[in-house]
Amino acid sequence: MAEQHRSHAETPPEASPAFVAALRSAVRGASDFGVTARALTTMDASNYRRVPLGVLAPRDADDIAAALAVCREHGVPVVARGGGTSIAGQATGTGLVLDLTRHLRTVLDLDPAARTAVVQPGVILDDLRAAAAPHGLTFGPDPSTHSRCTLGGMIGNNSCGAHSVAWGTTADNVRKLSVVRYGGEALRLEQGSGEGPEGVGALVAAHLALLRTGYPDLPRRISGYALDALLPEHPGGPDPVRAFCGSEGTLGVVTEATVRLVEAPRARALAVLGYADESDAADAAPGLLPYGPLTVEGMAADLVTESAGLPRGAAWLFVETGGDTPAEAKAHAERILRAADAVDGTVVTDPAGQRALWRIREDAAGTATRMPDGSEAWPGWEDCAVPPARLGAYLRDFRALLTEHGLRGTPYGHFGDGCIHVRIDFDLIGADGAARFRRFSEETAGLVVAHGGSLSGEHGDGQARAELLPRMYGDELVGLFGRFKDLWDPDGGLNPGMLVRPDRLDTNLRFAVLPRRPVDVEFGYPQDGGDFAGAVRRCVGVAKCRTTGTSGAGVMCPSFRATGEEAHSTRGRARLLHEMLAGEVVTDGWRSTEVRDALDLCLSCKGCRSDCPVGVDMATYKAEFLHHHYRGRRRPAAHYTMGRLPRWLRLAAPFARPLNALARLRPLAALAKRLAGIAPERTIPVLATETYSRWLRRRRQGEGTRVLSSDRVVALWADTFTEHLSPQTGRAAVRVLEEATGRTVLPPPRGVCCGLTYVSTGQLDAARRVMRRTLDRLRLFPGGPLVVLEPSCAATLRTDLPELLPDDPRAAELAASVRTLAQYLEECAPDWTPPRLDRPAVGQTHCHQHAVLGDAAERRLRERMGLTGELSGGCCGLAGNFGFEKGHWEVSVACAQERLLPAVRDAEPGTELLADGFSCRTQLDQLAGRRARHLAEVIAEGLGPGV
Repeated sequence: MAEQHRSHAETPPEASPAFVAALRSAVRGASDFGVTARALTTMDASNYRRVPLGVLAPRDADDIAAALAVCREHGVPVVARGGGTSIAGQATGTGLVLDLTRHLRTVLDLDPAARTAVVQPGVILDDLRAAAAPHGLTFGPDPSTHSRCTLGGMIGNNSCGAHSVAWGTTADNVRKLSVVRYGGEALRLEQGSGEGPEGVGALVAAHLALLRTGYPDLPRRISGYALDALLPEHPGGPDPVRAFCGSEGTLGVVTEATVRLVEAPRARALAVLGYADESDAADAAPGLLPYGPLTVEGMAADLVTESAGLPRGAAWLFVETGGDTPAEAKAHAERILRAADAVDGTVVTDPAGQRALWRIREDAAGTATRMPDGSEAWPGWEDCAVPPARLGAYLRDFRALLTEHGLRGTPYGHFGDGCIHVRIDFDLIGADGAARFRRFSEETAGLVVAHGGSLSGEHGDGQARAELLPRMYGDELVGLFGRFKDLWDPDGGLNPGMLVRPDRLDTNLRFAVLPRRPVDVEFGYPQDGGDFAGAVRRCVGVAKCRTTGTSGAGVMCPSFRATGEEAHSTRGRARLLHEMLAGEVVTDGWRSTEVRDALDLCLSCKGCRSDCPVGVDMATYKAEFLHHHYRGRRRPAAHYTMGRLPRWLRLAAPFARPLNALARLRPLAALAKRLAGIAPERTIPVLATETYSRWLRRRRQGEGTRVLSSDRVVALWADTFTEHLSPQTGRAAVRVLEEATGRTVLPPPRGVCCGLTYVSTGQLDAARRVMRRTLDRLRLFPGGPLVVLEPSCAATLRTDLPELLPDDPRAAELAASVRTLAQYLEECAPDWTPPRLDRPAVGQTHCHQHAVLGDAAERRLRERMGLTGELSGGCCGLAGNFGFEKGHWEVSVACAQERLLPAVRDAEPGTELLADGFSCRTQLDQLAGRRARHLAEVIAEGLGPGV
């Protein structure tokens, strides 16, 4: 672990007491120079890593100015940071990080008549678009990170997104800027009102010829400083706003921006065009531009894991059209479809269908980080742009260059603008791999320039490409960039190492600090070659886990949405684990209290396992960490009580009646909760006076002895919750299964358990013992499915069991046999007709079901039953032991209040309340006073009176 790597680690410098004191006396915003704050901001979404001195969350523009004055006085560099999703390394630095997302996230004004908005730099793009939407307006640039990127970051990178074909780059949509220079001087930038600091005008005037001829004519020319925007012949006069956009925080810090809004089409349609390969698609893209599409996006088959309704082909163009009516948008898309020389094509008008297709494209920044064989791929040559007419030829040459270097990549991107994104399977850990990364970058820069392109077409130069700018612009123009930077920032304190006088592209690589040998861990990590460091490297920083929206079926990341803290996002926790392995900032390894505290509010919902584009599985990482953290040490009380719940419930079962009576006595209940580490606000669940398995054995005894063949029985898992706390669910399931299949449900073996509570509390040695005992006692008929009613137990059997026992073939066999009730009925009783109920339904799709098992079969079954409406996504907030543990009450309630409780409150009388998870039902009972039912109970009731 980190200990084995400590000899290679260096201790990063820390902030001086004098600087910390001066800063805190000058600003109102909170500053943090602790281990956690520094570890969370060492990386962005790039290949690079730098350890900052600390983080400041300024409250307003005055705070920013005061902080920059103190930093200049003490010689401390400054990095302005928004969502931290930059892919070229420009959101990392060694000085003070300004977190502009904490307080400066207000839309200050929105003028529908003028079609402008005034925003603070930390405003999330989707929040601005939501504010503009009621007026039929939107902000045109829309990067795939639109749900978490900030306007300040977009201005710094001159971001573009999919719709730049129609609405241009960020620079095309910014009208005025308020910025602060290093040292605290505030400037107001507006076209025609000057060029910026003193001396900029003279610099431009002295180099007019160079500025007029030194830039390629491209829609996506993002590299370098846009000094040509300051030419006197620029339309409307010199434009310091455009020159500032794309400066990557090296000139000043934005405190306020006036941006242009555009009219949003009332209706949209999507023409999806299939081609033989990506080069053919690229060749076709320019020919579609005269038809006035909103976007022309390209993607190849190596980014698509499922067909997802795509037409035939190995590459596709997504061509979006707009109109005042759905018919107009559709007609526009159909004209493009007819004009396109495509292998196949379709027009999608259904909004849900369009969203599903766009989700494939938007997640590409994450999914592209894994090759089809599971090997890692990284940014580094992320987003060059060439003239659209040259894109097909460039892609053919680029593929050839990849082959020459023995590399693989998955290009995709904005074909209508000639801009390509790609992740490549560089080896950025070893010295030889880093050297090849450099050689490839240098040769690809030459290839881009030969095609008349820009090294960056969207994400900026940062450290990834700034060193190569002389190949594109020549030494003289790059020298002019340096002089321009010095006029703005003579002390060089703003984001040093970026754009001018840059760090080398093969230094500060974030993987260099990780252990070279595999870490000794408990889970198998089959998707990462058994390497825990490889699992942690999955997080590339695209920050989908920082999304604050609540729509759709997604789960990730409930604790971030409840707290708004980076430390409680999936990315934040992955960053802390990365630094734990590095051993520089987090120096205590598995004993780290910083990592423990960040993981404490992880609900182990497994949402990131499915919702994260690269499949980060923080629930597993948390269990792994807790195992090592508490090895040989005293654990929290909740680990001994709720973590070993199956054992205690088996012991308590004979005494259910008196224990239930004692639990109703408040003083005794309060004492029990205090000793057990249970939140005082919680009510102790009622124990079943007759367990499910005892009921079933009693029932079978009454039926007499029968010899049953394997095709006449159903194996129904008796999970702990069904067995001891909710036996009515098991009884209902038996009724449904026997009615639907004509088969007999057998009593379960005694003492079997999936190990869920042991896993969630990191008691992995005990979990293995429990799992092995279960495998010894459970005798499935060969190939027979196993019906599991509790989604969390089903997910544990499906994933944790084989990953904790990777060498036991019985574990994989059992995992493959797991079915939910709906899956089993669909598979084994396809002709059975369920009862028709014809009423609306609300409730909760269990987060583990969403993440591991999927709920397609449940949706189809509900539809056949006439249960209309959608169940809530997200997480109920109870999440097994999490919501019961002391200290988790507030977050647990906040998670429930996000989606589940509002849906239940808004439901009409007579609406069915569904929740297959015991935790979800308990949460609804304790917070809403409503009894939810498992789908099995609802079906059984619909069957009429029965045993």
